[in-house]
Amino acid sequence: MTDVADLIVTGSAIRTADRANPVVEAFAVRDGRIIAVGARSDIEALRGRRTRLLEVGDAAVYPGFVDVHNHHALAGRTDLFELSLAPSLSLDEVLDRVREKAAELPQDAWIVGGAVATTLLPSLANTASRRRLDEASGGRPVMLMEDSRHNRWVSSRALELAGITAEHVPESGVTLLDPDDGTPSGVLLEAAGIPVQEAYDRTGGLTPQQHAAASRRGVEILNSYGVTAFQDAGVSVDILRALSDLDRADDLRAWVVSSLLINDEIFGFDPIGAPLLDRGEEFRTPHHRPDFVKIFLDGVPPARTAAFLDPYPADPVHGAHFHGETTMTLDELTRWLRAVAERGLGAKVHCTGDGSARLVLDAAEQLRAAGFTTPVQIAHGQFLAESDVPRLAELNVSADISPFIWYPGVIPQALADVLGDRAEHSQPNRSLLDAGALVAGGSDWPVSDSPNTLEGLQGLVTRADPLGRAPGRLWPEQAITAQEALEVFTINAATAMGLGNETGSLSPGKSADFVVLARDAIAGPADEIVHTSIESTWFAGRRVHGD
Repeated sequence: MTDVADLIVTGSAIRTADRANPVVEAFAVRDGRIIAVGARSDIEALRGRRTRLLEVGDAAVYPGFVDVHNHHALAGRTDLFELSLAPSLSLDEVLDRVREKAAELPQDAWIVGGAVATTLLPSLANTASRRRLDEASGGRPVMLMEDSRHNRWVSSRALELAGITAEHVPESGVTLLDPDDGTPSGVLLEAAGIPVQEAYDRTGGLTPQQHAAASRRGVEILNSYGVTAFQDAGVSVDILRALSDLDRADDLRAWVVSSLLINDEIFGFDPIGAPLLDRGEEFRTPHHRPDFVKIFLDGVPPARTAAFLDPYPADPVHGAHFHGETTMTLDELTRWLRAVAERGLGAKVHCTGDGSARLVLDAAEQLRAAGFTTPVQIAHGQFLAESDVPRLAELNVSADISPFIWYPGVIPQALADVLGDRAEHSQPNRSLLDAGALVAGGSDWPVSDSPNTLEGLQGLVTRADPLGRAPGRLWPEQAITAQEALEVFTINAATAMGLGNETGSLSPGKSADFVVLARDAIAGPADEIVHTSIESTWFAGRRVHGD
């Protein structure tokens, strides 16, 4: 029989994320693809002598989780090669960790890592704090990322290697100066940190083997949380090469969509823009698709680099009428989106203010009027004008959301410190779904502490911190149902990144990507979702995590 299954999976709770057939008793797999789903008795007919059986009993089976926004290689690199810091650490604790790391290193070796809490940055922007970092590091060059991964805190030696002085500050981004002596404090916002990244790459950096190891480790961690497909939200040639090499060696255990940088406000990658787009196709493999570009249209609200329709609250530096700025005008953004569409690529556009989000929608309106159907994602989009919510569905623009970083915690507190009451009305997910928009879930890991999709699912349903780190609920009227949340992190995310025909649901013809959970997490109390354990993860019919 040509339709005999290699693998048959049965259980009492198999959720498919396919609305035409949402819960089934069994499904069959052959050559890494699902060939049938349905009743146990029907699927049993596909069983042969060599068919493997996976009976999960009272455990649950979901489609493999799909993460529409992460930085897997950066996370893998931090895990393997850098100083990993929890953003909850105090300044004294951060300095203690730097001091411990310095004791293991040669004299002028770099100390690189993160994340330092956004809420610490204001207290670090002075010479005294930089000198404390110098002392802890023994005079070594230090580059620590802040938790949004947009900003850096660096030591005096790192500033020296980057050529940053009071007389020579970076042209882009914001270099915070000591208010008393006027020298660079070591706090570098957005693109101001790129010269330090470039100095590190010149004098340290990673080897090609380490880049491959970082990507492999990132995927391994994602698999451990049930993730079998993801979109990396900003890649370099090194990351592209690592992914393609892993896949050619049959060692890439997830679908990966890469986002090629059009502009670079934070990473310091080279090349970017058209030269990078010209190289994308050389790295295409069966499971790695360089199908998107990434555009940074603004920064982050705590640094006042996000663009808003209404001004920020007045402060001594920016005055009373500062709205933030976008990196491109409407014409520039539209030209790029059209150029990208002509190459057959989609666009992920970073927007954290409602002003930048409106600019994307205005550009998408021109793109659609010209007949282009290329996928467009508003990445983050936590703030949207009410009148813009229905435009996402009208213009077929998807919302790439990261519930990992907006429930009560360090980043939301930083938003509240800058935006006041406005911060309480972010992530209008209920309104987006009701308007017919495609809402896709992402972790933004390692901006988030982990890529645990269950945290995202619970946050979407409860609008509260699933780990109990902070009290309160964020705009509870925007909660969605548990079933909707599962779709956000499976079929919706796969569709948004162009993989809806390959994965995201347990449907015939699709890759056999699924996760086995200890119980049917979304059927129980919403505040218990995150406490469900992942028993195993399967990619293309192969077990990639668990016993």
